[in-house]
Amino acid sequence: MPARFVPLADVAETLSISASQAYALVRSGELRAIKVGGRGQWRVELSELEDYIQRSYAETRTFLEQERAADAAGSESAR
Repeated sequence: MPARFVPLADVAETLSISASQAYALVRSGELRAIKVGGRGQWRVELSELEDYIQRSYAETRTFLEQERAADAAGSESAR
């Protein structure tokens, strides 16, 4: 049976970021996670990681659309 939850180290590897950056995503609430075990280790559900990735794509798309609109407005005002 495939894993349902992964440690932050796997999240960091998947996103190509550092472990501290993955921890910061969890602490900020951008990426939902749970704390498990006596030592309180963080685990992220794979569906939550996928949701985070999809939200990031949407945010990036919105950002790029706004940039293009600002560039177009800047080009028109320069005429």
